[in-house]
Amino acid sequence: MRTFNQWMEEYGVSHKNPTNQKIHKICVPLIMLSVIGFFWSIPTPEFFSIIPYFNWATLFIVGCLIFYFTLSLKMFIGMLIQTMIMSIICHAILNMGYLLPFCSFVFIISWIAQFWGHKIEGKKPSFLQDLAFLLIGPLWVTRFLYKKMGINV
Repeated sequence: MRTFNQWMEEYGVSHKNPTNQKIHKICVPLIMLSVIGFFWSIPTPEFFSIIPYFNWATLFIVGCLIFYFTLSLKMFIGMLIQTMIMSIICHAILNMGYLLPFCSFVFIISWIAQFWGHKIEGKKPSFLQDLAFLLIGPLWVTRFLYKKMGINV
């Protein structure tokens, strides 16, 4: 299994262009938010209602967080905070009755922007090589956020 630094190095190869980096710093979290929203929209069995906020999205998040924990405790904590915020946002939008349309719009626009960024970069998206990079993108963005905050990873 690759280490956190190996994942970052490999992901960074196709994310060197400053414009592509800016696009990813905006769109990767938006895509993650929309994916959480898609999972949130899937009807759940009745027994899920025993535990508040227990749904397909929280199961997806737990799976992601386990993967992040295996790579880095600091990144796990950052992703835990982010996914909690994203869950609150999804719950609020669900209560307004617009979760699925909102997530669909955000997902499509964000992916268009990301592919445009890779066109500028001149390199294919990393996930075409390995689907695990779909989980690495949020860590790559979080690493930039940590650097801005002076947190060493």
